[in-house]
Amino acid sequence: MVVLSVLPISLQQGLAYALVALGIALTFRVLAFPDLTVDGSFPLGGAVAARLIVQGVDPILSTLAALVAGFIAGCLTGILNTRLKINSLLAGILMMTILYSVNLRIMARANIQLLYRPTVFTSMENMDVVRFIPIIIFFFVITVFVKILVDLFLHTEYGMALRATGDNEDMIRSLGVNTDNATIFGLGLSNAMVALSGALVAQDQGFADVGMGIGMIVAGLASIIIGEAIIKPKTVFRLTLAAVAGSVMYRFIISLGLRLGLAPTDLKMATGFMVILALGVPAFKKTREGKDHLRGV
Repeated sequence: MVVLSVLPISLQQGLAYALVALGIALTFRVLAFPDLTVDGSFPLGGAVAARLIVQGVDPILSTLAALVAGFIAGCLTGILNTRLKINSLLAGILMMTILYSVNLRIMARANIQLLYRPTVFTSMENMDVVRFIPIIIFFFVITVFVKILVDLFLHTEYGMALRATGDNEDMIRSLGVNTDNATIFGLGLSNAMVALSGALVAQDQGFADVGMGIGMIVAGLASIIIGEAIIKPKTVFRLTLAAVAGSVMYRFIISLGLRLGLAPTDLKMATGFMVILALGVPAFKKTREGKDHLRGV
């Protein structure tokens, strides 16, 4: 019964944050770029969408504007790395830090309430059905649509160049591909998905907050690791599917933990330990196997 009771909220939140997992998978797995801009671009999407909605702009246009803002933020991180030759980790940290102030500027305060404003979910909330059903369907359609677009893009000529940039940058550069532009575009695309998720989550929960992106990169990594443990990412289709499935599984685990008594204040710590275990156990097994093998020589 406990499992069934947390299933709807797990599906809703898992699909809502699946776009974040897809964006992180694109940078970490495809581009091999540890991009920390995510913690800033997620609230950026929420801030842009919320501010425009409060100003009376159509919610759909506001959401699209948030997507564009995320794309620009990602491109700026790529420019810091490729043009100014700043280390990838530091470039992401710098942009994340800058975006904190940018988000405050956009919202003009720490948070914006959207409870009595029209959003993309307003028509669904007025339906004569349980609220979470149309919301889940909406997030499912959006997530599947974006996943398919990413799959198709990564199979195009430019998408293949993007994948090659992450695999062997020197080789693909020798073939005449501008890897700097590929990196910039890949980071922009990734953060566009993250900002889109932030805009939709802000409208779903009824507010945008400057701190809503804290720990988002760790949660996204946890989703990817869990998904890859279930679905081996041997192809692009399986990689993006693992990111989406992992997001749902991660939110299910978190929701189940809360229902069983986990304190909300311990969520970030639990997520951190989850990532440490997921990354550490395989390495520990390899070390043990190596020792056993040497012992038998």
